Formats: sequence, structure tokens, C-alpha cells
Amino acid sequence: MEEGKTAVMPSLSCDIARIRQMSGGSSDILINEFVTGGISCALVCCEGMISASLITELIFEPITGIEEKNDAQELFHYIKEELLLSVDRPVVSDLESAFRLIHSGFAVLFAEGAAEALGFGVQGYQSRGVQEPDGEGNIMGAHEGFTETIRTNMSQIRRRLKTPGLVMELMQKGEKSKTDLCLCYMKDRVPKRLMAEIRRSLDRIKLETILTTGYIRPFVENRRFEIFSSTGVTERPDVLCSKLIEGRVAILVDGVPFAIVIPKLFCESFQTLDDYAFKPYYATFMRWLKYGAFLMSVLLPAVYAAIVMYHPELLNTTLFMLLVDAEKSAPLSIMTESLFVLLMYEVIREAGVRLPKPAGGAVSIISGLIIGDSAVKSGLVSTPLLTMTALAVLGGLVVPELNPAVTVLRFAFLIAGGMLGLFGISLLACAVLVNICATEDYGFPYTAPLSPFRKRGMSDTAYRTDMRKMQERDFTVEEYYE
Repeated sequence: MEEGKTAVMPSLSCDIARIRQMSGGSSDILINEFVTGGISCALVCCEGMISASLITELIFEPITGIEEKNDAQELFHYIKEELLLSVDRPVVSDLESAFRLIHSGFAVLFAEGAAEALGFGVQGYQSRGVQEPDGEGNIMGAHEGFTETIRTNMSQIRRRLKTPGLVMELMQKGEKSKTDLCLCYMKDRVPKRLMAEIRRSLDRIKLETILTTGYIRPFVENRRFEIFSSTGVTERPDVLCSKLIEGRVAILVDGVPFAIVIPKLFCESFQTLDDYAFKPYYATFMRWLKYGAFLMSVLLPAVYAAIVMYHPELLNTTLFMLLVDAEKSAPLSIMTESLFVLLMYEVIREAGVRLPKPAGGAVSIISGLIIGDSAVKSGLVSTPLLTMTALAVLGGLVVPELNPAVTVLRFAFLIAGGMLGLFGISLLACAVLVNICATEDYGFPYTAPLSPFRKRGMSDTAYRTDMRKMQERDFTVEEYYE
């Protein structure tokens, strides 16, 4: 018995009284007292977390028909050895563990004279069904995504990796929430040192509650400032399985339809499952298109402002005159105009995300037809600048996982370009590049396999080679722990 735990007492009335005291008389804690085998018992469960049909068919009907027994120990032995009742049947000896089971959808049986309680898995709470993910769409891959129920997510992974090498370890974190976490890894692929370090990081979590992946990711990342996160998230079980095969580790959080992937590569943000469904030449073209869209999203407004303000000699005469005609009536500087347009877009985007979906059409009409058109016609914003900003924003949407960092970098580069021209952009680009190259997680470089360079890994980074060749490369994170 752990220190500070409240032990299950042989007195049933005492246990019931302490259960009511610990729960504060909560209305959803149901205590059903009955007699079976000549022994007084109580079945405790949580309303809304159990299936009424399951608990009736699997628990109540078999238990109430038990013949006379001498004591509680004989009764429990008979239930455990002779009756199946449910597949998941844990035994607990303290009330804290009993409450954790009750709040997880178990029914817990207490008996007069027994210093332990039996749990029966009869979960039946409402949950969202398996649906296609909203943020990671694809054309030719599976259309299944994770749900908020951790057991369902575990089954989706197991369906795709039917190997005993796949290990799933359940644990609870959060002093108040007791949130279930699942550590997933391939025991024959993941480095042992990586697993040991991740477990130490998880042991440092002393939060009262865990409601999303953002509560956990800071504990499994470096404490140094990182522009891009060294851990990834995905809501697709097929994508997660591909990471596990490469020796990564995943963390599932109960109540969250996203899985944390450790460690993450920068180049993975530009890869999708469809890359492996199409011909290699098309997949390579799309991958380089995403690289270009990322650079355009970060640099285009800054480069436009820097060239117009400080380096007009880089433009040919025709283009220069077009820009002069467009900007001569604008009352603000190029940098101020760009900041205004980008901030306006971020406000509109946030409004579209937070408002109810029926109001989304109104936001599009107001922002596109009224604000955008009026700003151009009134001369507050020039047409070329609005075009450059729209292209930059559109390019950021091509790589949605990097969009938060891209949004901030876009403003930073714009200010650097507006104040120091191309020289300022170059300085900031060097600082960002140094930060990206220095980013690592548990010794695994974020920029791999580019830096440090691994030729074998380039076949799925700079280009996408034929699947027959890819099956021979067997690229795993073990290479960086040698």
C-alpha cells in the first residue's frame, strides 16, 4: 500500500461511508447495495460512464445468482475463477485506485469482509465516431482520424501494426484529472536511451490537469528557445504508424484527437501520405512546390518592402513605374501598409475560427468584399502590396503545421526588411537558420537528414524515390544514437 492511500476496509458500511465522503455526495456516483451468496455487497459506478445493458447482462445477472458462500474471500475467488463477467477485471486495495476506475467507466464491487475490491470494465460513455481529419486531408489514403477516446485510438494503431513489437504503455498524469496517457513505440526499432529519457521527462510532469497536447509538449522538448517545435502532432493513425516504424515514440492523450510524435524532423512538415500514392516525379514536384510556398510565405512581403524602399535598382523600368503609380497615392509607408494588411488578415482569420460556422460566410463577405475592396479603392492599400500579402498568406496555408511559426516570422522579416532592407533580411535569415540547425530533441537533430547529412535519408527528403528502393534503405532514428 502506497503512503497516503486510503485502504479498502473489511467493513462494507465503512467503505460506503468513506466513498460518499470522498465524492462529496456527488450525484453521478451510484452505489447499489445488494446481497449475493449470503454476503452483503455494493457495486459502485459513475452515471454516464457505463453501459446500462452491459452492466445488467454481464454483472448484475451473473452475480445475483451466486449460491451461498462462506465468506467474502470465497465469493471473490469464485467470481475471479469461475465467472468471466468482463475482459478487464483489475483488483484494487485502496479507494483512490477504485475512484480512478469508477471515473474511467468501470463498475467496482465491494463486499463485507473483503480488504480489496474488484473492477469490471463496462464502459459505455458517449464518444465521437471515427471521422476524416480536418487538418490533414488526403486524396488516396485512408480517411480515418483519431478520436477523443484513447482506447479507440490505440485500436486504430494496432489494426495497422499487427506485430508484437508494437508496445503500448498506459499511465496516468495530472493530480486532479488523472488523464490517461499512452506511450507507443516499436521495441525493436526505438533506441533504449531515447525511451529512458522520454520516461524521465514524463516523470517531471506535476500538473493538476491535462486537457490538450500543449500541456505535455513543453516537458518533452528542450528548454532552449526554439522557433519551430521539436515535437510533432498528427491526427492520422497511418501517419503515426509510419513514424513508429522509423523508431519514433508517440504519446496519446485521452480526450484529445492528436498524437505527439517524438522526435520530429523539419522536412516532415512538407510530406504527406499522398506523396507515396502518386508517381515519384509528381511527389517530388509537389514537395518542392511546398518548399517554395514556405519561403514565399515567410519572405515575400519583406522582400517586396525592402526592394521598393531601398533597392529599386533591382527592378526593371516597366515594373518600377507600375509600382510607383500604385504607391504614390498611398498615405502610409510600404512597411506600415504591409503590417496593417497582415494584421487585418490575422484578425479576420481568428474571427473565422472562433465564430460559429454559420457566421463564417458573413466573415468572408465582410472581409473580402467590403474591407479588402474598400481599402484598395480608397487608396489606403495599393493593389501590388495586397497581392503580395495574399500570396504570402496563401503560401503559409500549404504547410499548416508550420503556420504559427510562419505567421510570426513573416512579421519579423517584414520589420527587418522595412528597416534595413535586404541586409536586414539576410541577418535575420542567418539567425533563424542557426536556431533551426541548433534545434534538437534528446540528441536527435531537427534538420536531419540534411544536417548532419545522411545520403540514405535524402531519398525521401530532397526527392521521393521509387518504393522498391525505399524498402531497402530502412532509415531509422537509431542512426543518430550510434
